[in-house]
Amino acid sequence: MGDYPQVTRNDVLAAAERISGSLERTPLIETRIRGERVWLKCENLQTGGSFKLRGATNRLKQLSTDERARGVVAFSSGNHAQGVAIAASRLGIAATIVMPSDAPRLKIEGTRAYGAEIVFFDRYLESREAIAARIAAEKGSVVVPSFDDPHIVAGQGTVGLEILEQLAGAGAPAPAQILVNCGGGGLSAGIALACPDSRITIVEPEGWDDMRRSLELGEIVPVGPDAPPTLCDALQTPKVSPITFAILKARKVIGIAVSEAEVAEAVRWAWKQHRLTAEPGGAAALAALLAGKAEPVAETVVVISGGNIDPGLHEQLVA
Repeated sequence: MGDYPQVTRNDVLAAAERISGSLERTPLIETRIRGERVWLKCENLQTGGSFKLRGATNRLKQLSTDERARGVVAFSSGNHAQGVAIAASRLGIAATIVMPSDAPRLKIEGTRAYGAEIVFFDRYLESREAIAARIAAEKGSVVVPSFDDPHIVAGQGTVGLEILEQLAGAGAPAPAQILVNCGGGGLSAGIALACPDSRITIVEPEGWDDMRRSLELGEIVPVGPDAPPTLCDALQTPKVSPITFAILKARKVIGIAVSEAEVAEAVRWAWKQHRLTAEPGGAAALAALLAGKAEPVAETVVVISGGNIDPGLHEQLVA
């Protein structure tokens, strides 16, 4: 399966122990979709507005004293940036974040508010990996990827453990199906490890559904050069990682692609039904269910993975 450290369910359990008390246990709320009971796992209510604080905290807590002193570098359009910035500020670690210059203003401001230094780049002309590597080399910092790292995947998997505990606590059966938004696959891979008995379905925006295509072809394929613009900035990952792909492939995960209109409808529905602020990339999985692309079988859980959306855009979408 490649010469990288593979992640196991035990790593997810260890991560849960390590980060316990460092973040919110987010609500699992009951709703009805097309007449069936569905559960919404509200990671949009996590500190920093997304699940990303989990993986970042798990990764940063494992740095040595020497590594902490030299700081960390991350690259992200926003949610991972904020997760790393928050975890770093709490642990007293300097953080530099490489962000696309067209990242949502809310995400830029959120990252800056936690004391991280931001370096902007052009998403279409420059390589964020190359810029991060250069900064890391100059400062001797540790690069903290958003999904291509076993500790990050293990941390994100704690969402799955919480789902299992919360359903059991509600006297409900274990989840038959969990729908998860997918960019690089860190969250879906982590949940696949945490919930081995649930069917995992990943959801991506049309044209950015490279994980779906990779799983169908049995090998990693990047997003096409003509990928359309999408409101789902959180899911605009040009290529998934061997770690996340291997886990999802082993679990025979299937993928669904949703349109921009379907995503907008999901953002609107989350607000109208539950007063939940979901960003487009955080609502793709919900969109698949609402649009009838996935069936709401008994004990279906939908992860709303983020809520960092510019207020003006949210107002426009829910109007």
